[in-house]
Amino acid sequence: MKQLYGVIGNPIGHSMSPDIHNAALQDKNINGQYFAFQVEPRHLKDAVNGIKALGICGVNVTVPHKVAIMEHLDEIHESAKVLGAVNTVKREGDRLIGYNTDGDGFYKSLVKVLDKPISELSILMIGAGGAARAIFTTIVRREPKQFDVCNRTPEKAESLIAAAPSFQQKRALTLKEAENQLEQYDVIIHTTSVGMYPKTDAVPLSLERAKTGAIVCDIVYNPIQTAFLKEAEKRGLTTLDGVGMFVEQAALSFKLWTEQEPDSSLMRAIVEGKLGGTQC
Repeated sequence: MKQLYGVIGNPIGHSMSPDIHNAALQDKNINGQYFAFQVEPRHLKDAVNGIKALGICGVNVTVPHKVAIMEHLDEIHESAKVLGAVNTVKREGDRLIGYNTDGDGFYKSLVKVLDKPISELSILMIGAGGAARAIFTTIVRREPKQFDVCNRTPEKAESLIAAAPSFQQKRALTLKEAENQLEQYDVIIHTTSVGMYPKTDAVPLSLERAKTGAIVCDIVYNPIQTAFLKEAEKRGLTTLDGVGMFVEQAALSFKLWTEQEPDSSLMRAIVEGKLGGTQC
């Protein structure tokens, strides 16, 4: 019998998850199919019951359901507990277990461009939303030399760094404070929607003072080359686009469900093909 997988969200028509997961299923010769399901918030509980009733093996969860779905699952894995959000649900027997692969997905994409261990790096993150929380929580477990967070609303940055009380090498900054001391950082990670299609000319801050050899990351993947990454390239800095995080978090979900490692290069090629390198 064919194994069923999917993604739930609202809206969901733009999702590239079916494209990359169906390609991975075919590549691994798994008799399965992955679908996109539009689920309005008022129907979320019914949707979770439907996942159980239909024998769906696993689903990804996207906005606006990442937090709300937690109360409807049988168990929350530690990866989702610490973030307060679920992006992957795995069936184990008759039970549905919630995971979060966002932070580890970013970390897997980041280490591919690093030439030093995390413990030797000073990191700045721009933004303090859900994705930022996943990235911060995941990376501080590796004990970087410094991890500062800047945000348009400094109170949100303060709240985020407080989520890791045992990690001491951290500060909450305003955008201006961060911009004025950018030369301190080996890695700069942008996690907000600034520069996302259709407002593709916007940048979160100037890279004028960025350190020579710094790595600049942007989790926005539409467009693939954001204005922020273009500025970084002009300054000769190493860049990491948002496709890496999207693909790696998906690959981790796939492995959770199937216990097989998908070809992430195949998944990336599909995303790049659909985006055409610029926009949907």
